[in-house]
Amino acid sequence: MALNIVIMAAGKGTRMKSATPKVLHKLAGRSLLAHVLKRCEPLAAAARIVITGHGAEQVEAAVQADGIGFVRQMPQLGTGHAIQQVVPVLQGEGTTLILNGDVPLIETATAKALIDACAGHALVLLTVDLADPTGYGRIIRNPDDGGVLAIVEHKDATPEQRLIHEGYSGMMAAPTGALKRWVGQLTNHNAQGEYYLTDIVAMAVAEGLPVLGIKAGSEIEVLGVNDPVQLAQLERAFQAQQAETLMRAGVRLADPARFDLRGTLVHGQDVEIDVNCVFEGEVTLGDGVRIGANCVIRNAKIAAGARIHEFTHIDGEAAGASVGEGALIGPFARLRPGAQLGAEVHIGNFVEVKNSTLAKGAKANHLAYLGDATVGERVNYGAGSITANYDGANKHRTTIGDDVHVGSNCVLVAPVTLGHGATIGGGSTITKDVNPGDLAVARGKQVALTGWTRPAKKR
Repeated sequence: MALNIVIMAAGKGTRMKSATPKVLHKLAGRSLLAHVLKRCEPLAAAARIVITGHGAEQVEAAVQADGIGFVRQMPQLGTGHAIQQVVPVLQGEGTTLILNGDVPLIETATAKALIDACAGHALVLLTVDLADPTGYGRIIRNPDDGGVLAIVEHKDATPEQRLIHEGYSGMMAAPTGALKRWVGQLTNHNAQGEYYLTDIVAMAVAEGLPVLGIKAGSEIEVLGVNDPVQLAQLERAFQAQQAETLMRAGVRLADPARFDLRGTLVHGQDVEIDVNCVFEGEVTLGDGVRIGANCVIRNAKIAAGARIHEFTHIDGEAAGASVGEGALIGPFARLRPGAQLGAEVHIGNFVEVKNSTLAKGAKANHLAYLGDATVGERVNYGAGSITANYDGANKHRTTIGDDVHVGSNCVLVAPVTLGHGATIGGGSTITKDVNPGDLAVARGKQVALTGWTRPAKKR
């Protein structure tokens, strides 16, 4: 049977008080809608359809990909009206799973449970028990068999019905053929003057079709976002969930409340992470890696035994960055895209490395810049030294051989090669290649004037 997945993402999100459509606001570095789409990927749907409305062009551009279709709801006249717009593109007579674009943390397993329970013949609702169900439609069950009789929207509920704590999550799985028929019969005779998708429950009951309610495994799966406060609350709840997963896998977090993962984190044994660290994109930490406080690490691989000291910023972007075994980085260091550091490399405070390879044991401990460089083993790169790798139009490479010593406050003007074992005198500007073992000094001769008097201000 064909599976259709429909994601409702047409709302304006007025309470967000933002020009950005609500479903594009970020949770853990990814839009709310992108979270939903990601969790649907394993379900092998015949069609994945996103219903857009407010900011439709922006939403569609943000998540456009192969296998994703879009249907616009203009104007937005309720959830039932949204599904009416999608009816012409639903495929087959199997199951249609309906999800919300602002409810990002639905588990794939939960979505599959809805699909399996529907099996093309039952209407299956995802429900949740809530301490405070304000705003949620209430589930009205048959007291005899527990089947669902109706969903009453909060605004239309009686005082007695509002005492019910089982709420409708807004997500369901329905037989596709029946769904098409039901939404065609919807009316807007209610307090809001909208077409409620929840009204199809009474239609299913009237036809004698099974109406089932499956409860979500946790409240976090069904929490939606309506304003910045809820977004922040869901962010912390999700980060706490991720932190707990990592700690149960052996990662030592100094304080899970001060940890943020906005991507994927693969780790070995005995990894330690101090407070206020942020991980983005794809990050890999080897055995025994220690991350100091207040670090930001994005798209990077850090090998076993490396130590990332406090306030270090590693951003590999698309090119990635890597740190070798036993390397020491920081504090206050910056690794940019293409930084490839070998084993036991030392990068110290206020050192920046970009698109450069440093071989085993190379050191740049203070106040230095290495860009577009190939650095050999055991190189000592002095404080205040830089590679001048850009001529205003093109980037050029600097090659530094093994065991080279670059003194403090040097400028290496690329393209230039320093042969193995060469020494560069402090304060030199090097514009020509230096042969292996040579000493190169390129600076003005020091002049001392005895008896010189400093100028004084005229009175």
